[in-house]
Amino acid sequence: MTRTITVGLDGSPESRAAAEWAAREASLRSLPLKLLHVFERVPGAREALPGSETDEDWTERIPRESAEGLRLRHPGVEVITDRVTGKPAEALAEAADASELLVLGSRGFGGVGGFVMGSVSLAVIAHAARPVVLVRAGEQAADEHRTDPAGVPSAATAFRPVVVGLDTDHPDETLLEFAFDAAVRRDASLRVVHGWPEPPTSFYRFSGDAELYDSLERRQATVLTEALRPWRQKYPNVEVIEASRCGSAAEVLVNASSDASLAVVGRRIRTRPLGAHIGHVTHAVLHHVVAPVAVVAHD
Repeated sequence: MTRTITVGLDGSPESRAAAEWAAREASLRSLPLKLLHVFERVPGAREALPGSETDEDWTERIPRESAEGLRLRHPGVEVITDRVTGKPAEALAEAADASELLVLGSRGFGGVGGFVMGSVSLAVIAHAARPVVLVRAGEQAADEHRTDPAGVPSAATAFRPVVVGLDTDHPDETLLEFAFDAAVRRDASLRVVHGWPEPPTSFYRFSGDAELYDSLERRQATVLTEALRPWRQKYPNVEVIEASRCGSAAEVLVNASSDASLAVVGRRIRTRPLGAHIGHVTHAVLHHVVAPVAVVAHD
């Protein structure tokens, strides 16, 4: 069965922005777009007055009207709708596992222009086995592209780079495959970012610190180059920009994603059933990066 690009739709401005992004992604991947609404029944809720719109009527109307608009704006994309009843976090995580990727909207802004994440988004990101993309409210196609020669945002120009954070001690293939594939589909460069801690002696300013720092810098850069060597061979047409920087991985990745069309970050799959564990780097990127963020689960 063909997988879909699935978007959680609740009629809010942030979910509508997510649906537009998901439609563009469905076009890039030549996949159907599924608009999914999760209806959670509230025990004890009153029935609507005769002739008025019930909650269920509303939840059926919103996806239908959204689908009609998306079909007009994205004529090459097959748009389907689905509606399930249950708890949103559980239903969306289940939908994610059956999709190519799941797209969710965020209210934005948190941190310095990033996302404001609700409990549902956090829970879905923490438990979905497939990639989940978070799109902030107000996101537009032109935001992912370079400005035109006059400095005006335009969806007709080249894509901004795709940015991915990489742990060179454990370079995960699932994460890199997603990032390289995203760059290929956008005909964009791929900036691979690695942050490494500064020497422990630097706090005390020992003699020889400069030499030690230079040695570590060269060593870390070499490790990153070696980790990417087979991927450069696999994707020879992708321009790869290596960025090995001294500093916390979270801060380095956030700074490097300031001009991204898409930021990609990994989430290690955990077997513990309790809690929403997404890792501090992923949490920082979601909180501070303005561009859409793809969270890719991996072993």
